[in-house]
Amino acid sequence: MTEQYANLHSHVFLGAGHERNERRTWTVIGLCSFMMVAEIVGGLLFGSIALIADGLHMSTHASALLLAALAYRYARRHADDDRFSFGTGKLGDLAGFTSAIVLAMIALLIGYEALTRFIWPVPIDFKEAIPIAGLGLCVNVASVLLLSGGDHHHGHGGSHSHAGHDHDEAHYLQTSAGPLTLEIFEDSVPPRFRISSAGHNLAPDEVTVETLRAGGARQTFAMAQRGGYLESIDEIPEPHAFTVRVAVGRGETHTLEFTEHEHGAAAAHRDNNMRAAIIHVLADAAVSVLVIVGLSLGWLLGWIWMDPVAGLIGAVVIAAWSYGLIRDAGAVLLDMTPDRGMAERMRATIETDGDRLTDLHLWRLGPGHLGVIVSVATRQERGPDYYQALLGRFRALSHVTVEVQRQ
Repeated sequence: MTEQYANLHSHVFLGAGHERNERRTWTVIGLCSFMMVAEIVGGLLFGSIALIADGLHMSTHASALLLAALAYRYARRHADDDRFSFGTGKLGDLAGFTSAIVLAMIALLIGYEALTRFIWPVPIDFKEAIPIAGLGLCVNVASVLLLSGGDHHHGHGGSHSHAGHDHDEAHYLQTSAGPLTLEIFEDSVPPRFRISSAGHNLAPDEVTVETLRAGGARQTFAMAQRGGYLESIDEIPEPHAFTVRVAVGRGETHTLEFTEHEHGAAAAHRDNNMRAAIIHVLADAAVSVLVIVGLSLGWLLGWIWMDPVAGLIGAVVIAAWSYGLIRDAGAVLLDMTPDRGMAERMRATIETDGDRLTDLHLWRLGPGHLGVIVSVATRQERGPDYYQALLGRFRALSHVTVEVQRQ
């Protein structure tokens, strides 16, 4: 006998800052378009080919940002379109992947141009080129500030996977033995309970800790003195979601709730569309800095070869950022598991009371939204809603489908 359950809700899986990021992108497009027109018009009026060239380069910059802005707008306008089975949350990843391909092509072109200048050097008008590079740098810095809006969560390197998970803050107890602090400590060590006292050093036999899990499973933890605090002798099994009863002295008991808040990997929350936009302007800013350094050394010291060297370094930096973005956005488009640690904790949560997880599919639906399909084999009289409640502590889950198989 098989029972199935899928929680019913809206399939809008857009990132929390979707509309804000869309507005920021259009603002930067306006800035880049203004500078593009100003540079091209100024170049035509003053006969500066370099100024015209930089204006045309700014147009490619604005075009890349336009792709990001249109992706935001389309995803927002079609978020409720039932033709998209799991919403439009991945459209930003598709746009980010496309932008990453464009960045890779730009890196190849810069590298090719730098290599040709090693072989066939060209004369450089330093007095004109350096101010233009400085102007481009100012525009790019302003663009980065506008896009980020003070946020610092848009990585531009590889994946920053945080397989760890956060618990409630430390619990503080007022007891007859004075104030106590109970916490789960697992910084590079197996997880154990720790109890510290602001009043006096407790003896191990003065305190016991017992956990009560969903389903009725109990476990008592004996404590040991570790110098300034007490620590449980046994490790705490996953998952770390349970009721805790702390017994102090004789007959004094305190009850606490520990809930494990899953945030998933950073990749599950990253907005790859905004990340691609920021990488475009960061790449341009990095190249501008390298160009200014190369041109300055060439002008002051006569090192003409520094200009192509700066170009090669810039090409390598852009290629590295492009590779990281292609890898991360591609993983989302291919429905790779965003956090293996989270998947294992889901398995531990479901199999705590003797049930068996026979299938699990975890994937990203959009920035900050994960979907999961689980199949559970059980001998208990449990329906899909029981496992739905167990998985409720994984806050990033926005779409859950459960299949229960009776053994």
